[in-house]
Amino acid sequence: MAPSTASTETPSVAPHSEKESNPITPLRAALTSEKTPLAVRFRALFSLKHYASENPPTSDTIPAIQAIAAAFASPSALLKHELAYCLGQTRNLASVPFLRGVLEDRGEDAMCRHEAAEALGALGDWDSLELLKGFRNEEGEVEVVRETCEIAVGRIEWEHSAQRKAERIRDSDFTSIDPAPPLAQGAHQPSIPKLQEKLLDTKLPLFDRYRAMFALRDLSSPPDLPTAVPAVKALASGFADPSALFRHEIAFVFGQLSHPASIPSLIATLSDREEESMVRHEAAEALGSLGDEEGVEDVLRGFLDDPEQVVRESVVVALDMAEFEKNGEMEYAVLPDEQEFSPLASVKE
Repeated sequence: MAPSTASTETPSVAPHSEKESNPITPLRAALTSEKTPLAVRFRALFSLKHYASENPPTSDTIPAIQAIAAAFASPSALLKHELAYCLGQTRNLASVPFLRGVLEDRGEDAMCRHEAAEALGALGDWDSLELLKGFRNEEGEVEVVRETCEIAVGRIEWEHSAQRKAERIRDSDFTSIDPAPPLAQGAHQPSIPKLQEKLLDTKLPLFDRYRAMFALRDLSSPPDLPTAVPAVKALASGFADPSALFRHEIAFVFGQLSHPASIPSLIATLSDREEESMVRHEAAEALGSLGDEEGVEDVLRGFLDDPEQVVRESVVVALDMAEFEKNGEMEYAVLPDEQEFSPLASVKE
């Protein structure tokens, strides 16, 4: 019997008070306008993600999800892939139809389709399982999409399994819904070399290797843990993996960690013109999270004219993130009543 899932119908929400302004309209306008600088659109997106993820839902929740999905009309693959990621983090199954639409669109950029598949896994949507299995098993499907669907299937099946209830998962410093949970805690925790061995074992299912990846991530935070630097170095060895999807996830994890020990491998990855653009873009954004470290901004500025559009755009966003880090701002977002977006004046698209 298939496990039950929550309905994808719009949930009941509390109404706005008459005195309360509508925050979604200006954010949607900023996100969906091609005239808005890319860095501003990203900040608007993360503000909308906040409203879309509210639990319990409010009257802003569904409009925020719809506002995020409206931006899938953009020509920017970078923006669209981030839209899919944010929808996957909402924990709200109202996001599912939009994500299925992106995954099923074979004319869409593979980076966006991959992120839509990953987001369906993050939502734990059992009703999308057969769709994901179909793309996973389809001969000739783009590898990054096929591999992502494999991981998403693994995550959904784990989410609804007895195994999940039996496992003891270490509390993480990160609030993200990851493509795979970290390895379960046992009587004897695996050492970093053992986790690295599992991380790099291409004979294992990708879902299991991702679990080792996120276990190493959690051993890297906070950054002053004695295990942090060795775990970061173990993760960096994953940049030699044959899977571009796997390499891109290593860079994403480094962006979460913002650990200075990751900088050399991130710079090397961004600088490798033979590397896949989806990996280089993630390395650029990870460096943006380390923007307060000496020399990082100068490195990023060297790629503002990169031949790959997704890399160029990622550098723009990364430089804005670096500015955010230097300014000590509390949250990478814009407020609905901000009109000038003055912190972004120095970032040019």
